[in-house]
Amino acid sequence: MICTSLQHKTLEEIFSILQDPYVEMAEIRLDLCPLSDEDIEELFSSADKPLIATCRSGEKDADEALHKLEIAVQAGARYADLEVDAAVRSSQRLRKVCREYGVGLIRSWHDFNGTPDADTLEMYVERCLRYGADVVKIVTTCTCEADAARILSLYDKSGRRGRLIAFGMGEAGRNTRIDCLRRGAPFSYAALSDEEATAPGQWRIDQMHKAVYGDARSFFRNSLEMPASKSFAQRAILAAALSEGTSHLRGYTPCEDSEAAIEVAKALGAKVRRGRTLTVTGIGAKKGCLSLAQLQTGNSGLLARLCIPLLSALNTNEIRIDGGEQLRARPLEGAADSMATFGVMLRPEEAHPGRQIHLPLRLSGTLVGGNGTIPGRGGSQLISGLLMALPLCEKPSRLFVTDPRSIPYLFITSDVLASFGVKISSEMEGDEALLEEGDWSACSGITFHIPGGCRYRAAELDIEGDWSAAAAFLVAGAVFGSAQVQGLSSRSLQADLAICDILLDAGASVASSEEGDDICVCKGPLEGFAADLNNAPDLFPVVAVLAAFCEGETRLKGVRRLLGKECNRADAISEMLSKMGVPVSVEGDEMTIRGENYVSRILNGRLLKGGDFSSSHDHRMVMALKIASLGADAPVRIDDSACVAKSFPEFFEMFD
Repeated sequence: MICTSLQHKTLEEIFSILQDPYVEMAEIRLDLCPLSDEDIEELFSSADKPLIATCRSGEKDADEALHKLEIAVQAGARYADLEVDAAVRSSQRLRKVCREYGVGLIRSWHDFNGTPDADTLEMYVERCLRYGADVVKIVTTCTCEADAARILSLYDKSGRRGRLIAFGMGEAGRNTRIDCLRRGAPFSYAALSDEEATAPGQWRIDQMHKAVYGDARSFFRNSLEMPASKSFAQRAILAAALSEGTSHLRGYTPCEDSEAAIEVAKALGAKVRRGRTLTVTGIGAKKGCLSLAQLQTGNSGLLARLCIPLLSALNTNEIRIDGGEQLRARPLEGAADSMATFGVMLRPEEAHPGRQIHLPLRLSGTLVGGNGTIPGRGGSQLISGLLMALPLCEKPSRLFVTDPRSIPYLFITSDVLASFGVKISSEMEGDEALLEEGDWSACSGITFHIPGGCRYRAAELDIEGDWSAAAAFLVAGAVFGSAQVQGLSSRSLQADLAICDILLDAGASVASSEEGDDICVCKGPLEGFAADLNNAPDLFPVVAVLAAFCEGETRLKGVRRLLGKECNRADAISEMLSKMGVPVSVEGDEMTIRGENYVSRILNGRLLKGGDFSSSHDHRMVMALKIASLGADAPVRIDDSACVAKSFPEFFEMFD
């Protein structure tokens, strides 16, 4: 990335400069800009792009410099820059506050007289690291090519990619300001104009942008309205179909899976009027009110797993449940045993290896309320179906879920049911401290207390925007420019809201409006990260693409959750990355990806490889491939891109 150094600028001038697409990130020279404490707080708390707070000082004004840096850190700076020779007290205080607020600490050393020998340079690198540097900045004065080669030789030592910025001032060091990016520096520095250069040999921002990016692709999108969450829509449509009275579901946008839910609602006997607001007149469902012979669920795995428990409660006779060709290939892991716990038998029409249950199947027996324990490792969808169906039974139930996965979706189900008058309570087991912080991986079990003899009541409901859809655009913005998406809730229970934390961990800049429904992501210096996606498996493909552009190693947990999706996503992701030239490996439940930042890929001729790719008929793989194509050296051709309509028919139109 390119960091623009700003000095002698007012607050209004800085905000105006930050609107320039050339300005990817900025260093704010707090010692040279006329900014009050209030200005500093407003700037670093409001700016969308990553900012570095720098305040050079002498001994007399060291306390004032530290004061300004602390305000910037507490307000939201991406980095704080402190000279390695600063007073020990200042060093310790700033290091402590940076750790407290999760801000990167740059320890820098400058030589304005020359470039010392290699041993001296190494000594200063080690000193910066010893004094708490997350990023080391070594800048010398170059008078000849040998000086330039010596400063760049600091990158020869392994383990410094992404942590070292080393270049030379002066005309002899001019090219080192770009060469350091080629060797793995997270960013380099440029000036707004020749007159505003902070050191001899500094490039203008427009010159450096052209030299670094050339014709490489970027991605800048504003005001992207996200479609309705199909996870919310499908649950709400079925609940409305079961209700007494007429429900209004606002904010609906069609996709194949949600349209399949409408067809199921109509098959149950509900009346549906389509539009931006869905109007659903329900059947006033109660136990044993239907006698259907068969039901078609399309290619929606969620819809099939919701309908299996529901039909076992509603139907009075054996029923055949089927799905589309793609859904037939996906096993219903654990469904037979879980349904048998409540007195229902699933009988597949065809035998499959490993005794796995597939559609089409015949459903016999009547759902019986009571106490039951079922495993959650296979996912949340069938459990959500039980949460919707068990309240229709005469007596209350207690459902204990062991080793739960996709936990947020269980609470989405519970929230939707509450809107329709069915209230379920729950208790989570596990590390209480971590659970209070929202760490779902700390949950070892959930007990749901489900009332019996319930009747669904019509509701007025707003369908949330889809975080799964937004994730693709947010990743594109984090790597290639910026993206602003609308129609989301930052307080959502959707598991894929985790993309915001993942992007922050990777180093992108993430901001939201005061209302929390507009999310803006700007690119930042990206580095490898670790994420547990057991509760958000739909994020895996696009997060894997993000990892390909993060410097260093990324580890993603949750590989086993990918096996029963629209395809074997673990294999599909591995094949995609390997074919594109990205090192990837899978061991047990973890995928490891070795990435390289976008600028380094451009300068070293290591963009992702284009060519012909298979989506494996998986809508999430289509989105991931499209994002990856922005950083490819040739067009990425996808064999089946139409399958994206399963969740997001407007994806290509919005993307392009």
